[in-house]
Amino acid sequence: MQTHSAPRLVHVLCWLGAPVAVLAQTTQTTSTAALPPVVVTATRTETPAFDVPAAISRIDGDDVHNGRAQVNISESLGAVPGLLARDRQNYAQDVQISVRGFGARSTFGIRGVRLYVDGIPATLPDGQGQISNVELGSVGRIEVLRGPFSALYGNSSGGVIQVFTEDGQGAPRLGFEVASGSDGLLRVATQASGSEGSFAYRVGASRFETDGYRDHSATKRNLGNAKLSFKPDDEGKLTLVVNSMSLPDAQDPLGLPRKEYEANPHGVDSSALTFNTRKTVDQTQGGLTYERRIDAGNSLQVMTYKGRRGTVQFQSIPTGAQGSPLHPGGVISLAREYEGADMRWTWKAQNLGTPLSVVAGLTGDWLHERRQGYQNFIGSTLGVQGALRRNEANDVTSFDQYVQANWQPTPQWTLNAGVRHSKVRFKSTDDYIVGTNPDDSGGAEYRATLPVLGVLYAVNESVHVYATAGRGFETPTLNELAYRPNGGTGLNFTLQPARSKSVEAGVKTRLANYGEASIAVFETHTENEIVTLTNTGGRSTFQNAGATRRNGLELGWSAQWKDWQPQLAATLLNARYKDAFADNRIPGVARTTLFAGLNYAPAQGLRGGLEVRRIGAVYVNDMNTDAAEAYTVASAQVGYRIALGSWDLGGFARVDNLFDRAYAGSVIVNEGNSRFFEPAPGRTWLAGVSAGYRF
Repeated sequence: MQTHSAPRLVHVLCWLGAPVAVLAQTTQTTSTAALPPVVVTATRTETPAFDVPAAISRIDGDDVHNGRAQVNISESLGAVPGLLARDRQNYAQDVQISVRGFGARSTFGIRGVRLYVDGIPATLPDGQGQISNVELGSVGRIEVLRGPFSALYGNSSGGVIQVFTEDGQGAPRLGFEVASGSDGLLRVATQASGSEGSFAYRVGASRFETDGYRDHSATKRNLGNAKLSFKPDDEGKLTLVVNSMSLPDAQDPLGLPRKEYEANPHGVDSSALTFNTRKTVDQTQGGLTYERRIDAGNSLQVMTYKGRRGTVQFQSIPTGAQGSPLHPGGVISLAREYEGADMRWTWKAQNLGTPLSVVAGLTGDWLHERRQGYQNFIGSTLGVQGALRRNEANDVTSFDQYVQANWQPTPQWTLNAGVRHSKVRFKSTDDYIVGTNPDDSGGAEYRATLPVLGVLYAVNESVHVYATAGRGFETPTLNELAYRPNGGTGLNFTLQPARSKSVEAGVKTRLANYGEASIAVFETHTENEIVTLTNTGGRSTFQNAGATRRNGLELGWSAQWKDWQPQLAATLLNARYKDAFADNRIPGVARTTLFAGLNYAPAQGLRGGLEVRRIGAVYVNDMNTDAAEAYTVASAQVGYRIALGSWDLGGFARVDNLFDRAYAGSVIVNEGNSRFFEPAPGRTWLAGVSAGYRF
């Protein structure tokens, strides 16, 4: 890559130069004053997204809440270029999220993409993330960072998704929401918010339940979130965030082979019923952040967090396979405790009379996991917790140091540079040494230094061009290490971290009469890509598959025309193996995605919107022998909002998959029994009402 990336980037910049020249002439007579700046925190300081040399998107809270079920984060991410979020209609697993192809292989949770909720990592130090604990009714905004700058967040940062709870403000307000829809969907939620002097609060809770579109896919989920802030003086702020999630019984319908998927998309594999495949999850965590402005040029931020997550999963592993004394059983029990801290110093000054800011910090995270395995039968009774077959303590620690700088040597040029050093250590202590089952204790340590450099040039106040390059790395997670490919016991410490090099170039425009647009081209080369080797009965093994290449093009556009809000996002992504699997496409990755939306959203009165999504074909395995076909779906929603004195009232109705298209919403990569397909629902409806009272 070192011999080819620079010429390619120069070629890309020249290719982008033609429209830039035209835009530069066009915008000389166009005022941009009517466009308010969209502020993001991608570089750890509040900066207009227009001035960041990176591909970054922001989704405001109204786009998360209005006319949506607020059940799954995938509802709100369709307008983000380069990101594919799949609602699997399976709440025993998490939503599938990939950014520029990173994370597409995940069959459990989210990996390859860093997640944060109010600045607190939702990705554990091994790189495994969960987003199911987010109470969407409390969300104020979501930020998505793509490309090389993501590496400044450390391990498994092929992209970064940050969710921020809305701040409490104003007089006390109490709100209620109820939504009901197809397949027994019911969500009931309440929120309380406000501020009094130096104290502010926002508290939200919701209960969601559904019978599921497919057989054996019912679930119930309870969420709670509280954000409390206190300003002891004008220079300091203390913020406490606490949230909890309870998933008492989420049925897992597994995937379907092609014939069954086409014959009956509502169906379920017989093994799921035989073993009553399901999952139970309970999570509670809290985080405390203190921000202090020392003087005009210096500020300090300290964050600490702690949490616990318990998971029990019943799989469809046949009883015969568990006859081996080395087999870990068909029930997984995970008890995880995790904690961490981040300390960050920000310095702002003038360097040779030009603005300069530097952010330097230390971050450490710790995870302790008690992993146990049990047989999924007792005698002839299946789908119950039987004899103990695995018992180990796993610890993961990470310690990172980072520094980032932003310098504007002239009004036109901005330089961003950063480097992060990461060290991730795994240690496993085997407490199940029985008969021929040996002591599998062991460990591994991975290190990486991740530099990033970006430059942005302001052609004028309406057109910015940029280029960025950097390195990233991705360690195997505990779930990927959990099973050895040869059926042996213990963690698979032969897995190596994947290491990548990325380049990106782009153009951003802001035109008052035409909205904001962005175009980005990128290329990433990865060595030792971690890929799925086997995936059977909900259990996966992994291997390193040599080199991969991802390159593509992203387009985004949005505008605000009085009460009308059009949006457009398009992605072309070519993700392929370079040496393994004969230049095949990486499975789970769509080559093309397209989103188009139009919302009418006045402050009061009638409102509504239309959305169309097009997702290209997705291969289901490394050999590319089968694929989920491309599909196009449309959605429509209409609502009403009115203020009556201290009350604000609203209601909406929504129809998804308007034309009742049959398609696979997601795939299970390399599923050993060819149960690749997870069907999406046909036409569904949703209706809801809300009420809020300001005291």
